[in-house]
Amino acid sequence: MESVVVFETIQISEPRDKIFRRLGYRRGVTTVDGRIEETVDRDISYALSLIHLRGAALRLPIRDRNGSTVVCGQDIVFHSSDIAGMIRDCDELLIMGATAGSDIIDAIVRDSQEDRLTRGVVLDAVASEMADAALDWIVAYFNRTLLRDNRRVSTRRFSAGYGDFRIENQKELFDILEMSRIGVRISDRFMLIPEKSVTAIAGIYGIFDRDEKGAIH
Repeated sequence: MESVVVFETIQISEPRDKIFRRLGYRRGVTTVDGRIEETVDRDISYALSLIHLRGAALRLPIRDRNGSTVVCGQDIVFHSSDIAGMIRDCDELLIMGATAGSDIIDAIVRDSQEDRLTRGVVLDAVASEMADAALDWIVAYFNRTLLRDNRRVSTRRFSAGYGDFRIENQKELFDILEMSRIGVRISDRFMLIPEKSVTAIAGIYGIFDRDEKGAIH
């Protein structure tokens, strides 16, 4: 089995449009007052100064599957028809995780305690979108190698707690990725700590094999 790939630093540009959408603004629909936009931009910059993206990922061969179960790696079993359906044309899984770090969470907590709620909402939105964007970065990292072999990572991915992929699977993903190496812990309720930490599963497939079957990417 391959070793976990650890990314000590992930450098990405902020997904500005997604941040504004999370805050309720829609380009071409919502008019933002110049002063408000300036304040939000300042808060976004402050949030970015506190975010330290790190990540981990592992490719695992799929050994067996049926309509509701996937067996991969060394007898790792996931019970989920959603996962099984997503990877029906795949022969590997990509398990990945990322964290925005603890500094941004500490700042969000302080803003809440000191009634700076508006800024706290912006910090929360930035941290959420940056953590998700870090997963996009990890997918792109693996695609650069896979595409040379006419393979790629699926655009869809699933996280524990969504669909029928139960939240208890978070512990398995946490252990597989050795997320303590990137400063992440897990609670007895399967919540990742610090809060803006995420995991996900995607599939890896052969481009031509999948295209011939007419599957949607």
